[in-house]
Amino acid sequence: MGISDKMESAVEAAKSIVTSPLPHPPDLKAQSTPQELKERLDWGEPAFTIIDVRDREAFNREHITGAMDMPLPEVASIVDKSLARERDIYLYGNTDEEAAQAAEQLRQEGFQRVSQIQGGLEGWKAVSGPVDTAPGLM
Repeated sequence: MGISDKMESAVEAAKSIVTSPLPHPPDLKAQSTPQELKERLDWGEPAFTIIDVRDREAFNREHITGAMDMPLPEVASIVDKSLARERDIYLYGNTDEEAAQAAEQLRQEGFQRVSQIQGGLEGWKAVSGPVDTAPGLM
């Protein structure tokens, strides 16, 4: 039996073991629940960015672990210079309306893979998502 035959045999053996569809991360939607984002993080897929559009003081107090600080007034200009237009972007702010405003700014700049995290930081904490907190606030 040659190497090619052995490979074909191994592939056929693997196919017989895999009987259900392979899992995949949740799709990006215009609005995402904190749980959907957490599932994507748990999936281990690093190909997205989380942006906190609150002011820097609020960000420095606490934020979603791994989030980038880009306050609302300047979010579109910073993202335009920093991220590829094809990148998946999740946004959150003090309110869902603030996140929606930031998402609209990005979409107007040509970023179409943008999702608002419903409930913001509080929603994230409600699903036990990891949060970075300033020393002394824990």
